[in-house]
Amino acid sequence: MKFEHVPVLRDECILGLKINPDGIYVDGTLGGAGHASEICRHLSENGHLIGIDQDKNALEASKIRLENAMPKVSIINSNFEKISDILEDLDIEKIDGMLIDLGVSSHQLDEPIRGFSYMHDAPLDMRMNQEDTYTAYHIVNELSENELFRIIKDYGEENWARRIASFIVEKRENHPIRTTYDLVDIIKSAIPSGARKDGPHPAKRTFQAIRIAVNRELEIIEPTITEVIGKLSSGGRLCIITFHSLEDRIVKHVFKKLEDPCTCSKNFPVCICGKTPQVKIITKKPILPSDEEIETNPRSRSAKLRIIEKL
Repeated sequence: MKFEHVPVLRDECILGLKINPDGIYVDGTLGGAGHASEICRHLSENGHLIGIDQDKNALEASKIRLENAMPKVSIINSNFEKISDILEDLDIEKIDGMLIDLGVSSHQLDEPIRGFSYMHDAPLDMRMNQEDTYTAYHIVNELSENELFRIIKDYGEENWARRIASFIVEKRENHPIRTTYDLVDIIKSAIPSGARKDGPHPAKRTFQAIRIAVNRELEIIEPTITEVIGKLSSGGRLCIITFHSLEDRIVKHVFKKLEDPCTCSKNFPVCICGKTPQVKIITKKPILPSDEEIETNPRSRSAKLRIIEKL
């Protein structure tokens, strides 16, 4: 299946990165190289693009798309949380900018065998890195009812999380839950018909929650941002695209903490903790996709772009 991933907020990201043609830039979620190819267009032959992705299908597609790029290109099979190790291996001390797109690619959603979508019947998988051994199957079939409840409630913000967790545990007592459609049927049976009439697909929030848990999506955001800031040159920028409130809340909180790290009581007349700002927030409010972009790419609807600059 051809790897397709329409770059969300592409022009806004390029503008936000404030690209130096001779600089070093990292695309932490390379995907099909939609953002990366545009970054390359703004780099000279002295520039350097580093593309990171844990999905091997993405890497193969991006290599083809970037093979004629003018700047130096390094494509790395890894997770963006390992940015410090990746740069050390490349003998790079500082970078001029980094982009992280936290969304699931269209390819991953549309390729049934990956098990990301509740619209296709497939094995319960949901791994972004196919070499990982922990899958959605393990979460659904091995975690306790309370652990399932917490994941579905916290990561999916699902009102019916308790009933869904209970129904999953009850059903798996007879036989393992192996496929996405098996799980969808359980979710539908757990949510009363009246509550399923309006709103998104009844399985949407639970699938989101399990995917987040499988890939540790939320827990790596804050430490990654901290690592990136340590690697940015003064004036370098970090752009992050989020797609749901859980991600955006973390990014917003960390950005604010980096801009105003003071821990002194508000009653103190002067700061005595000695902690100074590391960044300047460029986007006081997140940048949203235009109506035109949403019309051509409906999956961009929930995207938010936040940008900080290293002081």
